[in-house]
Amino acid sequence: MELGIHFVNFALSGGPASIGPALSASAQAAEEAGCTTFTVMDHYFQMEEFADRSDPMLEGYTTLGFVAGRTERLRLGLLVTGVTYRHPGLLAKAVTTLDVLSGGRAQLGIGAAWYEREHLGLGVPFPPLAERFERLEEALRICHQMWSDDDGPFEGRHYRLAETICSPRPLGSPHPPIVVGGGGERKTLRLVARYADACNLFATDPSEVARKLGVLERHCEAEGRDPATVRRTILALADPAADPDGFVAAMEPYAALGVDLVEVMPMVADPAPWVARVAGPLVPRLAALGPA
Repeated sequence: MELGIHFVNFALSGGPASIGPALSASAQAAEEAGCTTFTVMDHYFQMEEFADRSDPMLEGYTTLGFVAGRTERLRLGLLVTGVTYRHPGLLAKAVTTLDVLSGGRAQLGIGAAWYEREHLGLGVPFPPLAERFERLEEALRICHQMWSDDDGPFEGRHYRLAETICSPRPLGSPHPPIVVGGGGERKTLRLVARYADACNLFATDPSEVARKLGVLERHCEAEGRDPATVRRTILALADPAADPDGFVAAMEPYAALGVDLVEVMPMVADPAPWVARVAGPLVPRLAALGPA
């Protein structure tokens, strides 16, 4: 099992001026520790369930471009962007730009979006859930088309593109990995099976994750796809710094399910030392875990 860092807290001890240096140092510490992935949230406002909505929040792809210039090996992505945040054609260009400038290290993380307050706050349309899922599927189709040899038009119910030119092409082959976030069994996991390279689930309970993965496997079978071609990733809600031994033990059943990557969140005001202290010892211990 691999370890990744999900950077979610920008309310740092040194104020706004400290965000850039702390972000850079945290990503570099993650890379030096052997982490494979570094992600950030994609929101306009900080999540109310997590902190105060007026707490600092950065634009996602600008942030990843900054991190790309300070690292060499980490896979970089948003966990995950809401389909409503950017027009799909522009989203594909943003991910392609990140991929080219990072040397092929970008991934597209995407979901149906949920945070209504930030949409209303900044005047971004927030359609009903059913429409958001329709838009999500069209966005996935658009990205696949823009990262293919087909630069012709796209005609969907919600999006119409006269030309799907994407030059330069991404360096990642055949395209940047696509991660669909969420565990919705009827729609989200079906979209994973049809369009994505990876799923991302909350590590709420191994039995619940096992059930979700079983649903995903059935969707893959319906799509004529080998479930083994879908990378399985989770976001840990527990703090590994509080009990490293307990955290490794908690990850064992997930690894037995074939989970490839777990991401952890440095929920502290000075994240770089936390990453160095926590990730370094965890990386080899998690790497020793594997499928049953």
